[in-house]
Amino acid sequence: MRKKERYEAFLRFLDGLEPNIETELRYASPFELLVAVVLSAQCTDKRVNTVTPSLFQHFPAPRHLATASFDDVFPYIRSISYPNNKTKHLIGLGKVLVEQFMGEVPSTREDLMKIPGVGRKTANVILAVLFHEPTLAVDTHVFRVARRLGLVTQNAKTPLEVEKQLMRHLPTEAVSKADQWIILHGRYICVARTPKCKTCDITHLCRYYEKKYLAGQ
Repeated sequence: MRKKERYEAFLRFLDGLEPNIETELRYASPFELLVAVVLSAQCTDKRVNTVTPSLFQHFPAPRHLATASFDDVFPYIRSISYPNNKTKHLIGLGKVLVEQFMGEVPSTREDLMKIPGVGRKTANVILAVLFHEPTLAVDTHVFRVARRLGLVTQNAKTPLEVEKQLMRHLPTEAVSKADQWIILHGRYICVARTPKCKTCDITHLCRYYEKKYLAGQ
């Protein structure tokens, strides 16, 4: 299957899905989403969702994190991966939001990446979810699944290269939906060690499936 045909089949599949595929992180404000996404780095959304209710109860706004100490914040996120670094990130996050952005979550990638704990992937999540920008958050799931499906070439060795190739071929209106679907597909079906191909809905367009199961038929 040529890449153009693969993308056409993928887009037809997306068209048949529910219109809104949303992040599994629970949040009630832009600030809470930003904190949750920072905490979710190399950690499951399920784990993040177990700690954020108490965290947000005690630190409901940027100003509360900005004036907190390490010992104030750490106990609430100690079960999260890399809690020491993330505690420092959250305190720094609060200070930057208060000092540079009047307590509001900024709406550009450049400004978002000035915030501690926010890289390109996190910034793209915020831009897509809060501001409905056509951005791709290439996490480990997107990186793996896009390569397995054949949506990007095997020469795409970095998240940025995967992002650029996907953005080159996906229509603007399909970007956010595709990103969220690929994340969830990689989380639950196309897992790293033993992908669940028997329960996958898109084996008909998957390069990995072609090579592993259909070669020689």
